[in-house]
Amino acid sequence: MTVPLTRSLYRTTAHAAGGRTGSVRTDDGRLDVRLAPPRKKVPGTTNPEQLFAAGFAACFTSALAEVAVEFGADASTARVACEVQLGTTDTPAGYGLAVTLTVSLPGWRAADLQPLLHRADAVCPYSQAVRGNVPLTLLAVADAAGATEATGSAGSAADDRA
Repeated sequence: MTVPLTRSLYRTTAHAAGGRTGSVRTDDGRLDVRLAPPRKKVPGTTNPEQLFAAGFAACFTSALAEVAVEFGADASTARVACEVQLGTTDTPAGYGLAVTLTVSLPGWRAADLQPLLHRADAVCPYSQAVRGNVPLTLLAVADAAGATEATGSAGSAADDRA
């Protein structure tokens, strides 16, 4: 279901030329990057999946900080890693994305952090944009390395996120 905006809070425009081997630039010039396909290691370039991952990670971190208050938490030290996978699908389009958000918050156990992730997922604009279309896994980890304890939940194209 499409949800229309009731009020615009910010607007930006980016212009792309040359597709995955071109460039992207915003109207204000604050972002001006050369692109290369993900498999090509061209110095000084990025790709659309990296840009999407960066935006999603930043947006989710802000959503986490916003909802942390409801849980009596300060999320200013939270770390969010966003992994974006580009792959093939069994659809007419042939390609799709999958996203994993791995989140740590010092002093929080992974199991205790999971409800906070679900609440942040409910308010994050990027989460809302991909809901029902891009598989999203929310993974809480006990530390930034994620080596000691982890708990996660996966959304799906059918959107079973809480």
